Amino acid sequence: MRVRDRLDVETIDKLWIFQPVRSGRREQGLVAVSTFQNAQERRVMITVAYTAEHTGSGVTVEPIFTMEGAAPADIFPPVMQGVVRRSGEGAAEPRAVAISGSASKFEELLSEYDDVFISATEL
Repeated sequence: MRVRDRLDVETIDKLWIFQPVRSGRREQGLVAVSTFQNAQERRVMITVAYTAEHTGSGVTVEPIFTMEGAAPADIFPPVMQGVVRRSGEGAAEPRAVAISGSASKFEELLSEYDDVFISATEL
């Protein structure tokens, strides 16, 4: 399921982490990943939509990885704003995190979410 299992961290330029929607024991979310392409000016956009559910035996996560296309890097921020607009009133801006191919930046980001995951599973 993990982004790091599907993509080399060195290829990740930026992540946009959208606010998940929670209902009971179920959570649905979206992460958009901009990855470096051979020509450094262009990026490939991959989205990861997921559904996570707390069950009696733990947490199940069902991700769907989709390659959306390639474009110059400066195209993606306005695209993310469009996603928020189309989501309707009350939709929060995604958290944009520059990874720039850095394993340490990626691990630092994951450690933040590990703490959130641990507290959620202790409910």
